[in-house]
Amino acid sequence: MKHLKPTSKHGTVLAVSMMKDEAPFLLEWFAHHLAVGFTDILVYTNDCSDGTDDMLIRLEELGLGYHRRNTIAEGIKPQPSALNHAQKEPVVGAADWVLVFDADEFLSVNHPSGSLEGMLDDTVARGGTGVVITWRIFGSGGVIDWSRAPVTEQYTRAAPPLWNKGWGVKTLFKFDPEYWKLGIHRPTIKNKHLETGFPDTVKWLNGSGLPMEDYFKFRGWRSIRRTIGYDWAQMNHYAVKSVDSYAVRKFRGNVNNKADKYNSDYWALQDRNEVEDRAILRHAPDRARIMAELLTDPVLNRLHHAALERVEARLDDYRKTDAYQALRDGLIEASQVPITKVEAKPPKARDPAKIAALMSDVEQKSQSRPKEERRTETVPGWAAEGGDPYMPPPIDLSHDSACDWVANHEIEIPADARVFRPEALGAIVAGRFERRHARNVAAYLDGCARVLEIGTGIGFLPIRVIQTSEGLVMMAQDSRAELVALGQEIARRAGVDNSARLKWADGPLRFRTDSGAAAGGLAAYLRDFRPVALRLNRAADVPPEVLAAQDLSTVRRVLLPFVSDEQAEQLRADYTPVLSGMGFVEDVERAGGGSLQFDRPA
Repeated sequence: MKHLKPTSKHGTVLAVSMMKDEAPFLLEWFAHHLAVGFTDILVYTNDCSDGTDDMLIRLEELGLGYHRRNTIAEGIKPQPSALNHAQKEPVVGAADWVLVFDADEFLSVNHPSGSLEGMLDDTVARGGTGVVITWRIFGSGGVIDWSRAPVTEQYTRAAPPLWNKGWGVKTLFKFDPEYWKLGIHRPTIKNKHLETGFPDTVKWLNGSGLPMEDYFKFRGWRSIRRTIGYDWAQMNHYAVKSVDSYAVRKFRGNVNNKADKYNSDYWALQDRNEVEDRAILRHAPDRARIMAELLTDPVLNRLHHAALERVEARLDDYRKTDAYQALRDGLIEASQVPITKVEAKPPKARDPAKIAALMSDVEQKSQSRPKEERRTETVPGWAAEGGDPYMPPPIDLSHDSACDWVANHEIEIPADARVFRPEALGAIVAGRFERRHARNVAAYLDGCARVLEIGTGIGFLPIRVIQTSEGLVMMAQDSRAELVALGQEIARRAGVDNSARLKWADGPLRFRTDSGAAAGGLAAYLRDFRPVALRLNRAADVPPEVLAAQDLSTVRRVLLPFVSDEQAEQLRADYTPVLSGMGFVEDVERAGGGSLQFDRPA
């Protein structure tokens, strides 16, 4: 079966892991990581009772990997013990590239090539000596019962990419035991090489192939806003799986002997199912083919099925107990904890003096450079570009997700991480969503009987206007149908479901900006609804050249909301020439309320 082992022009690409009683999942994990391109796999085991070690011994006999006993010294936890052994292991010492990760972690190569080989090709081409791969936290997906189906196919729902509690990392790096000490999240440079030129040769990339910041050469175990990235790779972390699988984990303990790890709080943290992520399934055909061939070996076949039968028999007995029912009920309840209420172990308070004392001269030199030289820009998708509080499309709301509905200006809004960008989500939880505009929008629309809002999102401001203004009629338009549908639900909950006063439109804005009338979209809304005021909530949806082509004969006021002075100046520069040509004049005194107001005399 040695033909199942990949080869690489980059030498030995080694996966290092440590396991205890992972036999039911082992062959899938092993086959998957052969499929993505690891040329070698080394696993340390301790205190196994389910045949995990026997399966790994057989895999080594077949020439597919390596198994080592994790002999644990007194006072040392299993995971650090395995890393200490690996540091001295000849197989590791001879490796060119090394990635240390756990049995509940599956590498998803999102790189266009779909393989470690292609990702390493681009890494080396960019001068990289490592790739820092960020977790994606995958939840139970509502699965309760035990199943023999593959882990990566059962659990396809995960935390949102920008959920920072799920940003732990694993590091694939070019290894040399002379310079590096292995670590579970990232290796560390040996002290004797800190004051040499070696740190300058370390060029790690993030999970999107962009340069990591220099500080990460020396410390840290998580991504931050400026370094998060998944375009090349992500580490799918299946920490909980189903309720029954979670019970199996409680049977065997965990790799670091944490007594309180598998409780409801841990489940709530790890059982995140807000968004669907099926990226890893690109590897499924190769993984299935390799696993099927592994099972043609009679020894592996016997051990694999014996492990499944053993754990299923144990589960059958456990399900008959009150303890199982209590566990099941507690975990199902914990699944309903919204992502905004999840509590993680708080980080230790930073002690700048202590950190400075630990920093080597070379790190202090690196950190003393100006911020613009040592920091990268925040990755796209985090900051609300142009003030847009919504996540970029597609927004999938087909799956029920636990979230709180929080009152903002007397309107309940779902604190749903699938819908809102992180900053907006924080504002919702604090009751401050669109607070400035909610306070001022009625004044901006004074005297305007019919208002068309373009890019309304969930229609928060139209709902607010209908609540507080008499006689006014609004049309709320957004091309993102899922946001309009959510807005209609919000309006119903708020008691604002009068279609005579609040109309919704989720059609696209189709334009024709050359000679001739614009067809459909905005032109139709303007023609049929005949608004007195036009509010461009997303100005990007109606750029100046498009606005210039519209018939605004009924419009007497155009409003351009902004979130910063810089954005206001840009909007003013872009739209004033067009609106001036149509007879609109800015009321500059009104800009203090968060919108540019352009009026045209009747």
